[in-house]
Amino acid sequence: MVTIKKYPNRRLYDTSQSKYINLDHIKTLINARTEFEIVDSKTSDVITKSILLQIISESETNQSQSLLTDKLLQQLIRFYDSDMQPYVRQYLEQSLVQFIEQQDKVQSLVKNMVDTSPVGIFTKMMETNMQAWNPSKEKK
Repeated sequence: MVTIKKYPNRRLYDTSQSKYINLDHIKTLINARTEFEIVDSKTSDVITKSILLQIISESETNQSQSLLTDKLLQQLIRFYDSDMQPYVRQYLEQSLVQFIEQQDKVQSLVKNMVDTSPVGIFTKMMETNMQAWNPSKEKK
């Protein structure tokens, strides 16, 4: 688990790499499925959710990147403080996990199809032949 500290000057510090980072780096961690938490440097409170919401908020201001429509946001707001809130949260989380798992399976199948296609096999043969003809690349 990577710990990121947020300092009063609003800078983020990745303790695993001993360097300051920005929100784009956090997006990279998310895409790489790296577990992390963000803590306030003064209070040691976990503030991961507020930083994630900041990333979403900034992404949502760009209409071409937006995932959350006005209608969807209104529907979500209706569930706050209702008896259904815990169920909606669980449903949304499980639905996205399922969606991502299905997406990974499809990408794996497509990659497997490309690798085993005649073009994929020919490409591998060419790479092997090129390595055989250029021994200096093998030494690196």
